[in-house]
Amino acid sequence: MNLALRDIRHNLGRFLLTCLGLGLLLGVALAMVGIYGGVVEEALSLARGLRADLWVVEGGSRGPFAEASRIPGDVREAVARLPGVTAAGSLTFQTVEARHAGGPGSGAPPSEALVRERAGEAGRQRIGAVLRLQVVGYEPDRPGGPPGILAGRGIGRGRLEMVLDRSAGVPLGAMVEMANIRYRVVGFSTRTVSSGGDPLAWITLRDSQDLQFRLNPPAARRAQQGGGGALPQDTVNAVIARLSPHADPAAVAAEIRRWKHFAALTAAEQEQVLTRSVVDRARKQLGLFTTVLLLVSAVIVALIIYTLTMDKMREIATLKLIGAPDATIVALVMQQAMLLGAVSFAGGAALLLAVKDNFPRRVVLGPEEIAGFGLLVFVICLAASLLGVRYALRVEPAQALGG
Repeated sequence: MNLALRDIRHNLGRFLLTCLGLGLLLGVALAMVGIYGGVVEEALSLARGLRADLWVVEGGSRGPFAEASRIPGDVREAVARLPGVTAAGSLTFQTVEARHAGGPGSGAPPSEALVRERAGEAGRQRIGAVLRLQVVGYEPDRPGGPPGILAGRGIGRGRLEMVLDRSAGVPLGAMVEMANIRYRVVGFSTRTVSSGGDPLAWITLRDSQDLQFRLNPPAARRAQQGGGGALPQDTVNAVIARLSPHADPAAVAAEIRRWKHFAALTAAEQEQVLTRSVVDRARKQLGLFTTVLLLVSAVIVALIIYTLTMDKMREIATLKLIGAPDATIVALVMQQAMLLGAVSFAGGAALLLAVKDNFPRRVVLGPEEIAGFGLLVFVICLAASLLGVRYALRVEPAQALGG
């Protein structure tokens, strides 16, 4: 007979309750692994979604995600003329607190008069929940738009239209108010967020520059005093370029770096900046927290197995008294540890997979992550059982005859 299974059936309630507690702990540790992967994926989602081979930014900076970068918008024309460049587009990035301002608006593109009218209406009516968004301004006929439209349509050449990530929870056709101007949501993207987890919103470059102008009143006053009127300047945060398959990104980037006041990063360099600088502290903190949880899990498994072994002291002594070999006793302890870890891991993983889509941040768990974590749990249970094995082997047969 299998002594481990017989003992578990004899104390099934206690075993299942122990598995429940340990499963919750392992589920939290597995969630940390998924959140760790989600932080990295979110940080890279925008850079990869734009499918940019080259990033042109302000000289001395490491790009719009790590540092401030402001360059003239007409740089895109110079970049587009470089050998090997197939297309170039200007982009702006800004984090904005917006408001869900009601239901759908008109289907026609708004005119300049309607822009001013909506700005006045929004100043008088402020309703809806606050939304924290990262707004991307781009030129609809150039690179830089949403990587895919889940529902609705993309932005045309009209003003005050927006493509919003589905995670914002705003219905299609709704109005989103930013800087006292309302934008109509015409399409949804999916799984496009900033490195901080904020949903992305795409608007036209002209709308984005106007938004930056309105959100920075001192700059607006300086422009008016300098004779610039109320029109925003053609300033962008970055220019992205797509290259032909035969072009060398490093060579094109080196050519741009020779220009005065400009820097260039390849796609690989931009991803390195994002993972090694922008989210580096978050990655380290999540990694440390995950390690602590795994150590706590190992200690708890060791104490549980040790306690279970102590409770079976007389049974183990009886086995030794009737001549059972040490291998039988070692198998009893280790099999119980493996079963405890397997049932707990399966329960914790199933619970996490059922609720992970409700987390505020993305939880990335693929078959490789789950299998790797399961193997780690196996090793932890195996190592933790050694404490119980050591105790079981020290039990004297004479203890079976004790009172």
